[in-house]
Amino acid sequence: MLKKILIVLAVLVAALWLRNTSLFTPPSSDGPPQFISHRGVHQTYHREDLERDTCTATRIYPPTHDLIENTLPSMQVAFDAGADVVEIDVHLTPDGEFAVFHDWTLDCRTEIEGVTNKTPMSVLRTLDAGYGYTADGGETFPLRGQGVGMIKSLPEVLDAFPEGRFLINFKSRRAVEGRVLAEMLDANPRWRAQVWGVYGGPIPVDALVERIPDMKHFTKGSAKDCPIDYLLMGWSGFVPDSCKDTLVLMPVDYAPLLWGWPRAFEARMNAAGSQVILFGTPGGTGNDGAPGIDTPAHLRKVPKGFGGYVWTDRIEALGDVN
Repeated sequence: MLKKILIVLAVLVAALWLRNTSLFTPPSSDGPPQFISHRGVHQTYHREDLERDTCTATRIYPPTHDLIENTLPSMQVAFDAGADVVEIDVHLTPDGEFAVFHDWTLDCRTEIEGVTNKTPMSVLRTLDAGYGYTADGGETFPLRGQGVGMIKSLPEVLDAFPEGRFLINFKSRRAVEGRVLAEMLDANPRWRAQVWGVYGGPIPVDALVERIPDMKHFTKGSAKDCPIDYLLMGWSGFVPDSCKDTLVLMPVDYAPLLWGWPRAFEARMNAAGSQVILFGTPGGTGNDGAPGIDTPAHLRKVPKGFGGYVWTDRIEALGDVN
């Protein structure tokens, strides 16, 4: 009886292995992975005791460059360094424009106070986006004066990089933002081609996807649901609905736990209309949201032949290896 049980178990293990091995799946790419540059090239900061509303401009490391996140020079350097997609943040202002700026409020990075989406774009354009940055507790402000006039609208960004692709982060929970962006992209096919994907709160994301169903997207909820559902059901090759027609985020250190990793898993996601984004280990040294894969050593954990995307906060540090 024990021998029969062992034989059955061996057959089951062999069947699982055959179903999920990548040996028979060709790599999806013969080159390096594609890169998503989070906020372009920007000032990085330490994360000790970081809270949701912490002003990160006051905890930057001593600057090694003068680039400011979400600005045109920052995006240009990111593209030049090898970024395939640049991630940017948007707020719908009272005068109906999308301001490209990270923070919910203005007091951290600029010289005025106020809520970003309640401030007209005409005012935002006059501000100094580098005003609040300090690496020494306020003794010096090395970027002050260098960000004047650098807060741009989304159309200005898209027009500045007609060949660029962007991942747009909705910073609000308002459905109107998704609807307005969908209308803007529908009216401008070139801009639609430049917006590679959207993410953020489910309310604006769902509002946009309802109008543009083929838009790549993810939300905080879907980013968690897909890996969990797949770990439970993916052993059979089945792709759960939470992993279909979406962007699938996965920490590169945990990815080997996935059924069929790497090539069979990626092929299943692609067949389901999804693309895979690898990022750093949660709780690591990256900035808010998904921490980045930011060093050549960390990048070496990405499998050869991976055809998806790598999320990074330091595209400039990966230029020699991508």
